[in-house]
Amino acid sequence: MPFLLRVELPDVPGSLGRLATTIGEAGGDIEAIEIVEHRHDGTAVDDVLLEMAPGAMPDSIVSACNTVDGVNVVWISRYAAGGNLVMDLEAVEELTAHPTEALDRLVELLPLTFRADWGARVRRTPDGVVRVHATPAAPDTFDWYDIDRATEVPSGDENNLFAAAPLMSNELILIGRRGGPEILGSELARLSHLVSLAVSISRS
Repeated sequence: MPFLLRVELPDVPGSLGRLATTIGEAGGDIEAIEIVEHRHDGTAVDDVLLEMAPGAMPDSIVSACNTVDGVNVVWISRYAAGGNLVMDLEAVEELTAHPTEALDRLVELLPLTFRADWGARVRRTPDGVVRVHATPAAPDTFDWYDIDRATEVPSGDENNLFAAAPLMSNELILIGRRGGPEILGSELARLSHLVSLAVSISRS
């Protein structure tokens, strides 16, 4: 079963190598690593997709990582996508290949692209907020958020994290995570960029 591990570590040469060695010694087989964010305080946030060796437990991976100087495990969870990481450029290629469906295709790509549980496109109408297009795990009902840029928005539940980006004057794109990890500023910037590209592609 694949797991997704998010870690904070010193943004210096050798840190990632030491972390990878430690994960391997603890029974984790690394499938992919993505740098999520470089921070001004000299740390980085990385997502590590890994498979567990027979008998290895997630707790042992976390404990081992936390022994590495400067490393902090933010979050670990099963990753049902099975290692099929869809990065931003691949998402853009997919949108370009289907321009007339770009906005709905973006929604379908959001869970993989942002390690989220669901994505949705919603519209504000005189009768309330309606779902235009959503992935299967998305909620049935949504609130409206008056925002002018991608931002984290209240979910009404401390176990859920929502982010939204304006699509048009009366539409939003949303993503949701259950239980974490937190939605970072760099992810909001990526969401805003992809939404803007999807709108441009749909109008081409």
